[in-house]
Amino acid sequence: MKRIISVLLIAVMAFTFFTACKQNEEEFVYDASKTYYATIEVKDYGTIVVQLSSVQAPKTVENFVNLSVSGFYDGLTFHRIMEGFMMQGGDPEGTGYGGSENTIVGEFSDNGYLNSLSHKRGVISMARSQAYDSASSQFFICHQDSVFLDGKYAAFGFVTEGMEVVDKICAEAEPIDNNGTIPAKNQPVIEKITITWDE
Repeated sequence: MKRIISVLLIAVMAFTFFTACKQNEEEFVYDASKTYYATIEVKDYGTIVVQLSSVQAPKTVENFVNLSVSGFYDGLTFHRIMEGFMMQGGDPEGTGYGGSENTIVGEFSDNGYLNSLSHKRGVISMARSQAYDSASSQFFICHQDSVFLDGKYAAFGFVTEGMEVVDKICAEAEPIDNNGTIPAKNQPVIEKITITWDE
């Protein structure tokens, strides 16, 4: 009897926890006045914490935060890695050609938007095609300064903790071409991206 009660209690606790998480996601409303942080857990490597900049790229941050809260990134990978340049992920196809259902405006100066966040080591930015307003879910983290991207891509935050994780991922990557393509079986996995914020 005690064993049955224990099992039931665990089941009830699990259901309550799941329900609470689901309710939190459903109730989440993005607020541009808050400072958001993204905790990116990479399987077998560790955790990267990124402070997001709503001031520099409000639409970009809102898109990234909402995708993260919805669980969109959980289980996706970093499919393109170039040591000394950047590591790119967030593609549900893992090929560089996929994205979420929506695209967003490119918040950078070449597209008419003021964004002074420079692509220095540790900065996170949105990947896109040749079209300025084609960014969706794919993002990249600069491994080293890449200021030639300034004005052309929407930088929207910077790493505050875990650059050693970025260093390790980039150092161990074995791309199969000059574009940084990583074979599917070797792509580092994003276990989860958790969003927190300052009240």
